[in-house]
Amino acid sequence: MTNDNGAKLFCIGLGIGVAGAFLLTPRSGRASRQYLRSKAEEGADYITRQTQELVNGAADILDQSAKAIRRQKESVMAAVDAGKNALRGEGSSTAERDYQL
Repeated sequence: MTNDNGAKLFCIGLGIGVAGAFLLTPRSGRASRQYLRSKAEEGADYITRQTQELVNGAADILDQSAKAIRRQKESVMAAVDAGKNALRGEGSSTAERDYQL
C-alpha cells in the first residue's frame, strides 16, 4: 500500500470514527467537543509527520540524484579526456608510434 492510499484510508477511518462517536457516545456536548478536538489534533499531527517524512525523503532523493549526476559527469569528462589524448597520440603504445613514423 502506498503512502497516498494510507493517508486516504486514515482520513476515511477518522471520519467513520467521528460519526460513530457522535452516534454512540453518552457524553455531554462539552466532552464530545473536547474528544473531537483531540482527535482532530491527532489527525493534524499525523498529517504533519507524514508531510515532513515526504519532504525529507524527497530531499534525500535529490541529494542522491545530484551525487549520481556528478559521478556520471566525471566519468564522461574522463572518457572525453582519454579520447582527446588518444587522438593526440599520447595514449598510443610505442609500437603504434613507431609504425606511424
